[in-house]
Amino acid sequence: MPTPGPNNFVRDVMLRHPKTMSAQTSVDEARTALTNDHVHMLLITEDQILLGTVVRSDLPWTTEGRGPVLPWSMLPGRTVTPGESAGAVQEFLIGRGLRRVAVTDPDGALLGLMCLNRNLTGFCSDGGVASRARSHDLAGTDPDLEHDQVARGSALL
Repeated sequence: MPTPGPNNFVRDVMLRHPKTMSAQTSVDEARTALTNDHVHMLLITEDQILLGTVVRSDLPWTTEGRGPVLPWSMLPGRTVTPGESAGAVQEFLIGRGLRRVAVTDPDGALLGLMCLNRNLTGFCSDGGVASRARSHDLAGTDPDLEHDQVARGSALL
């Protein structure tokens, strides 16, 4: 599990293959994804461009759920660039009580995901996420609903 050091950048510790949800994702689908306590943020993309992020508090739980979730999504304060300091991002996340932030390029393309671990001392790694998914496969559970990263096409973060 990567830990931020004084010379680490976001690009050094980000998950490089975050799973995403499409712009057509409904509010109900987002609600279902967010009922899993391992899911902290949904990444809404189209053609690899990050259109928005959704966390539990973004969704009014009484709204009709057949409509698109995109109007409830946000980007401000939920993205960083790959050249930022990993330590600064860690402090940012902890200071705001968050564990996830999307990594984008200047044109808004999704490059990765910063995933702060449970004890807030480091970041999730692609290898750790894959290992956890494999262990859930062996146990007969659905890894897309259990691991800390979102599922490609059905994004759960």
